[in-house]
Amino acid sequence: MQSVAFRSLCIAGLATVLLLTASPSAFGGGPVDKGTDTGAGLEGDDLYARATAISYDTSKNGSGPDVGSVAVSGGSWSPPACWLAPKWTAEKFAKETEAGYKKVANDPNQAPHARKGSYEFRQIYKDGKYKNYNLDKQDEGMWWGPVENPNAPILERTSCNSTLPFWAENGETPDVENAITPEILAGLAYEQIKVPGTEVTLAPKTATKVNLPTWAWLDKGEFQPVSVTASLDTPGLNIQATTTAEPVSLKLAPGTEDAELYPSSGECRINGDGSIGEPYAEGKAERTPPCGLKYLRSSSGSTFMLQATITWKISWAGTGGTGGDLPDGIFGTTQDVTVQEIQAVNR
Repeated sequence: MQSVAFRSLCIAGLATVLLLTASPSAFGGGPVDKGTDTGAGLEGDDLYARATAISYDTSKNGSGPDVGSVAVSGGSWSPPACWLAPKWTAEKFAKETEAGYKKVANDPNQAPHARKGSYEFRQIYKDGKYKNYNLDKQDEGMWWGPVENPNAPILERTSCNSTLPFWAENGETPDVENAITPEILAGLAYEQIKVPGTEVTLAPKTATKVNLPTWAWLDKGEFQPVSVTASLDTPGLNIQATTTAEPVSLKLAPGTEDAELYPSSGECRINGDGSIGEPYAEGKAERTPPCGLKYLRSSSGSTFMLQATITWKISWAGTGGTGGDLPDGIFGTTQDVTVQEIQAVNR
């Protein structure tokens, strides 16, 4: 078994090699929302860079001026901060590792531990655990390495960097922690989900009155499921996952403690036809709205900030019949509500 000191030295060597040889095209791979990305028209290193990146189909995402990303509802779940994926062909890995080693070895300003680390890292793949970078298996597999999610906190996204590059046969998902899977892709697609804003229709429309029930609703068709598909298509692996967000409820927050909600929880479920609540119409003045609120004091010449938040149920389906649920997402907007005193009529 390798000692901790030896492993640390090799990791230091890996860092030195990559820092000296990496280019944006060679080591790109973080998620960038570019819609449907096929990589057409790219050549050389640019094609390789596109192959190692996660691509996103956002054609079924939400749209509109108030569109936004959902926030995770409760819990501590977050999209993946890093993962391990196919990154280098045998030829490319050999070329870049040798180039990095030579730069370190021939640089008189390099510290002894960097020289030693670079040498021992090279030896693992040239004459140690592996032989000559597996060049004789060029068409049979890929070298895997860490990929960081640039949207994650920096201390979390570097947590995969202690894993040394390793070889895996084409089409194989190695049984190692953080190896890229459809479920990881689903988490990355979650991060790219966009949903429309939530401005509810109110009655009375312009200004409501103290102690007068205010009806709130969203018409059917305003909120439909949205989805994003994340894909990884490399010579070594071809997997994908589609993450879908479906609206399930509307929650109202009146902007003041001096108010009552309908229902009392403030959460209005979506109806079978996709609408929320019920539009107000003549003859309903004596009824309690199925979704709405009642202000108990005026806004005194100002307004209350009514917050309307939609909860989205998130699920995913991926390559090989995989799938499941992810934590609910929430997204809300605010709107001004003017509340006036009912004027008494003197007779």
